[in-house]
Amino acid sequence: MDTMELIRARHSVRKYTTKKIEQEKRTALTELAARCNEESGLDFQLIFDEPKCFGTLFAKVCRFRDCENYIAIVAKSNDPDADEKSGYYGEKLVLKAQELGLNTCWVAATRGKTTAKIGDGERLVIVIALGYGADQGVPRKSKDISAVSDVTEDLPDWYVRGIEAALLAPTAVNQQKFFFSLKDGVVTASAPKGPNTMIDLGIVKYHFEAVSNHKIK
Repeated sequence: MDTMELIRARHSVRKYTTKKIEQEKRTALTELAARCNEESGLDFQLIFDEPKCFGTLFAKVCRFRDCENYIAIVAKSNDPDADEKSGYYGEKLVLKAQELGLNTCWVAATRGKTTAKIGDGERLVIVIALGYGADQGVPRKSKDISAVSDVTEDLPDWYVRGIEAALLAPTAVNQQKFFFSLKDGVVTASAPKGPNTMIDLGIVKYHFEAVSNHKIK
């Protein structure tokens, strides 16, 4: 599958089976996490076979079932770009998991305490649930391109492909609070400050760049 096919196939999943993730898939994700750590300065920690984080009553009320694996994203507390980088690099891992036949869900608050190692001067940014889904999730309704771009006519094909990919990105409660601008061939993207919006923006930017092959300034 190419990147757009992975993006189209991937949906948020909260119910998992008890099937264990094979060692070769664990290794592939761990190796990618190490590269993401090196490039981003973040600390992606893969935690396998740990049922407590999603075993709380709160997590169950929020419909999580049998999730025993997750990715914890830890960052320096003084890193101003940590949320956006978490979204950008975290989505690389999400789509790699999809390629490996696994399912995922970005999880901000609907979980219990993780076993991630968080040092002094660090914070947990967000967690990504991981495993074999009991189902493949369902697609969510997306906004029209006119709602997220300042230019909607005579668009280059690469820009349209990028926006289409961005509109398929997972965002907090599917709010899609992001906006793209195109001027003289230069793309910029922004989002209002708010809970998780910078994480969402990072995810959206990765989708756009991975499919359009154009960097966002």
